[in-house]
Amino acid sequence: MNNSSIEDVDEPVDYRLDITADVCPLTFVKTKLLIERMKPGEIAEVILTGAEPLENVPRSVVEHGHTVLGRSPVASGKGSDAVYRLVIRKEKA
Repeated sequence: MNNSSIEDVDEPVDYRLDITADVCPLTFVKTKLLIERMKPGEIAEVILTGAEPLENVPRSVVEHGHTVLGRSPVASGKGSDAVYRLVIRKEKA
């Protein structure tokens, strides 16, 4: 998955999750728990920070059969200080 091609998506979201205070692997664990509560077709916004979560969370979402609709920076910063908005859609039950 080439994350550099993912841009911001202005989709209405059903769920919001802020994992900026967490580190891997807890970042995806919390994201996965959210996805498990969602119904197929619902959309979640996940706010995350750090290079490792930014790489691992979208990849894991796709590996579990769901779709990353968009990714965009929401706060200035570089490296571990950058905050991103990830928009995902649950694809299956």
